[in-house]
Parts: sequence; structure tokens; C-alpha cells
Amino acid sequence: QLQAFGGGLVQAGGSLRLSCTASESIFNKSVMGWYRQAPGKQRELVAQISSRGSTNYADSVKGRLTISRDNAKNTVYLQMNSLKPEDTAVYYCRDYVADSWGQGTLVTVSS
Repeated sequence: QLQAFGGGLVQAGGSLRLSCTASESIFNKSVMGWYRQAPGKQRELVAQISSRGSTNYADSVKGRLTISRDNAKNTVYLQMNSLKPEDTAVYYCRDYVADSWGQGTLVTVSS
């Protein structure tokens, strides 16, 4: 199971850090990802991180959002800086190896 935390309300230009903790013992072998779904839109990939730490980002978040992981804590993070109103969405973490999703955490960016 995945548990995502850290969403909230923030003004444009502000920062948030999302966390997602996995209960699976295979976490350190898993590719992890963050997705988001804005109202009325499809879920989209935000960032991915391999078991070795290689990362991949959507063009819209490059330079502002950073994905990282702590295998000792079975946790993946999404540091979100310079937030924009268009970043408003429910953010979900995903474990590709375990094929599981977190419950989602809402991020609201006010203008």
C-alpha cells in the first residue's frame, strides 16, 4: 500500500513537499512516479524515479519540481517550488513494480 501526504493550499510562487510511503519490502527495487489529475482533465505523469535514482519529468514541471527517494524509509518525495495555479490537482504516487497507487493528496495553488 502507498500513503501520500503533504498536499495543501499555497499561494502562487510558494512551495510544498509531498511524501509517499510504501509498505512493500520491494520498494528499493521499484520505479516510482508522481501523477496528477486536475478537475476535468486526464491523469498525467509528473515525474518518475528509477530504483537507482534516474529521473524523468514532464516538460511543464522541469526546473520547479524535484522527485527523490529514500529507500531506507520506503519513501518517495516530490519537492514542489515556484508553484503555479495550473499545478492545482490531486497528486498520486505510483509504484510501477507493485502496480499500486496511493490515495491522492490535493494541492491547491491560489493566484
